[in-house]
Amino acid sequence: MTPTNGEGAEPPHIVILDGGFSTQLSCHVGHVIDGDPLWSARFLYTHPEEVVNTHLDFLRAGADLIITNTYQASVEGFVEHLGITAEESFELIVRAVELAKRARSAYLEEYQDYLQNDRIPLIVGSVGPYGAHLHDGSEYDGSYADTTPVETMKAWHRPRIQALVQAGVDLLALETIPCQEEAEMLCDLLREFPHMKAWIAFSCKDNQSIAHGESFQKVAKKCWETNPDQLVAVGVNCCAPSFVSNLVKGFNDDRPHDPIPLIVYPNSGEKYNPQIGWIDRDKCEAVEVFVQEWLELGVRYVGGCCRTYAADVSRIRNQVHCWRDRWRFQAKYPYAQNNNAE
Repeated sequence: MTPTNGEGAEPPHIVILDGGFSTQLSCHVGHVIDGDPLWSARFLYTHPEEVVNTHLDFLRAGADLIITNTYQASVEGFVEHLGITAEESFELIVRAVELAKRARSAYLEEYQDYLQNDRIPLIVGSVGPYGAHLHDGSEYDGSYADTTPVETMKAWHRPRIQALVQAGVDLLALETIPCQEEAEMLCDLLREFPHMKAWIAFSCKDNQSIAHGESFQKVAKKCWETNPDQLVAVGVNCCAPSFVSNLVKGFNDDRPHDPIPLIVYPNSGEKYNPQIGWIDRDKCEAVEVFVQEWLELGVRYVGGCCRTYAADVSRIRNQVHCWRDRWRFQAKYPYAQNNNAE
């Protein structure tokens, strides 16, 4: 989005997200996380200090917000796999927010002499899809929505959202949602928490469709229209970075004066092999390579998902700064851009 003559000299505000929580957590715990039915949420119970340290890594790398370690956290899941009560499970989700707040407090104390007043990081409560707790792979294609009643999914989501809201998150991340049915249900459920805002991000199987097969742009716009007062952005996560540009290109062509804020935080592009783990990192273009292109397409929230580390967040932030500097230059010297074009 290149500034035109007459626009102000300040570029749009860009929010830097954190990266893949389990990926960065693995640097601290030295345990295999992939394949666990609770994924990284187990470490809320077993290694809370390392959860704090992981959040701190992202803050030190320049993230404007940190997302709680609750993607795969649920009351039922903790009861089944940790052997604790439903009440204790609810409190463990609350604790996830408290751990994130501890990290934020430590960061603010550590950098108090350098931070501006508007640089107070947000705490965002992660709400992953219903399929994640099934641990059968259906979260990757959304097939569970074909057989699971909407009310069943809503009843499963409600207490985890309630715990996050009760614990005082600033925002919710309804993330890695693979299917339209669950997305619309979550936008409706959000109304039960009228003072809470959220973004919704979809997992996508290609450069047009969400994981279950519906059109990303159609579903995302419908979600926004369903609850524009509580959604702060719509977008994609947990997909290949090479898909992102086509997914968001032209998204706001029909509303140039009132664009819907877009959020993207893709994976590294690596592939997962069940026998040997993540492969082909050396064949992937780094996420930061795409960042300025995404910003030109109207993205206003950007970060990383699976297999992105704190170091990747730092590089993403650098790209955002470069884009903002270029934006300011073009706003101040529009003739320079025209001369270059000639």
